[in-house]
Amino acid sequence: MIPGALRELQSLPRLRLQRCFFLRPAEVVAPELLNKILVVGICTGRIVEVEAYRQHDPASHSFRGRTQRNAAMFAPGGHLYVYFTYGMHHCANVVTGVAGDGQAVLLRAVVPLAGLDVLRPRRPAARRDADLANGPGKLCQAFALDRSFDGGDMCSPAAPVWIGADGTAPPVEPRVTERIGIRVGVDLPWRWLAP
Repeated sequence: MIPGALRELQSLPRLRLQRCFFLRPAEVVAPELLNKILVVGICTGRIVEVEAYRQHDPASHSFRGRTQRNAAMFAPGGHLYVYFTYGMHHCANVVTGVAGDGQAVLLRAVVPLAGLDVLRPRRPAARRDADLANGPGKLCQAFALDRSFDGGDMCSPAAPVWIGADGTAPPVEPRVTERIGIRVGVDLPWRWLAP
């Protein structure tokens, strides 16, 4: 372990979010995930942009029902759904709601907090630390999240990927917009950003 990364990690008090936090609709959980801490091994980042997806939503991977690819979306809230897109990028989602409901929150961006010495080599194209994880594909590349993490239970005490709280509240008035990068369901204002 890199000593500097270990010091950064130890300086960030965090409380792992429990299953009850995630067992709610995606559009309720999503804005409350803003300012929470994504933890992947020794690397952490503050969540600053999210999008919600529900099964009745034509833009959702679960819209046409359960498949081998999207099976994790139908797990109980608190699991991780990671998919591969455009033949080059992984995207990480936090599953929400009850088992069988097919919903999740896409993690679109985080601000790195700890483990920068680990994150930087994974994103050599990033000119600034602010660019390390400022998009869903960049986030997964920086935090080395791929399909091997799909279906992981973030609420398990042994989980290598989890979300915690450090006492920073979600923004009182987050920016709210339509979701981006989709062709259907574009009218739903289900994208939230920390100001």
